[in-house]
Amino acid sequence: MKSILLTAVLSLSCAVHASELPQTDFNANFAGYFQKLASDELQGRAPATEGEKRTIAYLSAEFKRLGLKPFQGDSYLQPVPVVQIDPVAVSSLTLTGDKTAASLGYKTEMMAWSTRMETDIEVKDSEVVFAGYGIVAPEYGWNDYKGLDVKGKTVVVLVNDPGYATKDPNLFTGNAMTYYGRWTYKFEEAARQGAAMVLIVHETDAASYGWNVVAGTSPIRFELANPHKNSHKSQVEGWLSLEAAERLFKANGTSLTELRQKALQKDFTAIPLQAKASIRIKNNLREINSHNVIGYIPGRKKPDEAVLYMAHWDHFGLDFSLKDDKIFNGAQDNAGGVAALLALAEKYQQGQAPERSVAFLAVTVEERGLLGSAWYAGHPLFPLNKTVAGINMDVINVYGPMNDVMVFGYGSSELEPVLAKYAKAQQRYLAPEPTPQDGFYYRSDHFNLAKKGVPMLYARGGVDHAEHGKAWGLQQRADYVKSYYHKVNDEFDPNWDLRGAQQDLWLFYQVGQELANGNSWPNWYQGKEFKAARDQSMQK
Repeated sequence: MKSILLTAVLSLSCAVHASELPQTDFNANFAGYFQKLASDELQGRAPATEGEKRTIAYLSAEFKRLGLKPFQGDSYLQPVPVVQIDPVAVSSLTLTGDKTAASLGYKTEMMAWSTRMETDIEVKDSEVVFAGYGIVAPEYGWNDYKGLDVKGKTVVVLVNDPGYATKDPNLFTGNAMTYYGRWTYKFEEAARQGAAMVLIVHETDAASYGWNVVAGTSPIRFELANPHKNSHKSQVEGWLSLEAAERLFKANGTSLTELRQKALQKDFTAIPLQAKASIRIKNNLREINSHNVIGYIPGRKKPDEAVLYMAHWDHFGLDFSLKDDKIFNGAQDNAGGVAALLALAEKYQQGQAPERSVAFLAVTVEERGLLGSAWYAGHPLFPLNKTVAGINMDVINVYGPMNDVMVFGYGSSELEPVLAKYAKAQQRYLAPEPTPQDGFYYRSDHFNLAKKGVPMLYARGGVDHAEHGKAWGLQQRADYVKSYYHKVNDEFDPNWDLRGAQQDLWLFYQVGQELANGNSWPNWYQGKEFKAARDQSMQK
């Protein structure tokens, strides 16, 4: 009985605390924006479809109504040229050699594609070499390619990074993934080294998803159009299943466990494998055009310096093969983030223009490779060395007030103390995302600007619910990922508790206001992988 009474008292005290929460009234129109962007009318907001036409027309009209200055002339649209690469035929991956003879099946034992904009791709009799984690990280004193020439060769590498593998906080960033652990980085680095093909060994824990995700995701790739047609990239990128990799290693008298132990040493030397790899891929290519939607408020004193807010408007559109609901409404991902963009723009326009410019970016083709933000990063409205910082909003909290503010890439930049100050005023605290090993900081649009040095904040209400506690909050997050993420039932729910989202909007607004009305130039913390790019850009 005593424990029941105590629970009741605690619940009552939490409820009273929650009812007195500060700053839950940022913008009364937020829910309306949210519902409109997630509506069936916008047909799931897929790029280069009727859904895009309706979405960008709505956003342009809202930006104009709110009085934002257009991106160029009288248009809020920034064209983003994209090439769709559809691998219509992928051969088996054959491995030949004195010790190795294998034919690995597409999707069952390997996954391969090409992001070169060519119809016919062939890698033939390419020497295979194990290159550890495939990392070149000067700030960590790490170079897996030291003394290694991989031009024309096939590189096999491990997923994630040595910090994750060892859980040693003094190695990279310990359990939290760095960009060097992302599969996208491994492909980029292998291409810089001249590799013809790069294959990542799949491990479920280290990748944060199973082989079903690797093989079950659509093989169609989207790339930004460019005159060199991605000739700088490796001819073939892909994955080896764990079982296929183990057979390859066993044929060479070793094992994954043994090779990983060698790869965890700073003085690791690449190991040639007694095998040659061959594969053919036939692509269909299609050029499409999509658009970023951009508006801004010119700064009244320093209009050439800018603070950015960004969110991606696109989602997966329509799937007529589905029996019942055919619309991927993408409510949480990411109608909520774009609704936040509109709510913030409206709040800024209610007061005096800040000293620095403030830009609002609704970017496209996030779901297919972060391409809209990549295009903006290469063709910015404001030069990147004049871009003070940015805030990205991707998946807004719809579960009510949270005691914590979840910061992706926690411990990265000088933006965090600014956020912490305003969170404290809301009686909240900053916390890292629950699974830093999954590398979510590298999986949304802010990353393309971060890579070029711009400090970017990616945060939202976390999991420590003000009324229900942390276990409940974690369960909501898990349920979303399992049952709603990238599914047709991610739809707007009028019963959502948006008080937490309103608090987050106040935080984003206050951080942006401080930056836009100040003289500071936040930077990355010492040792972070983006600091060198920022330092270099600020010298121009």
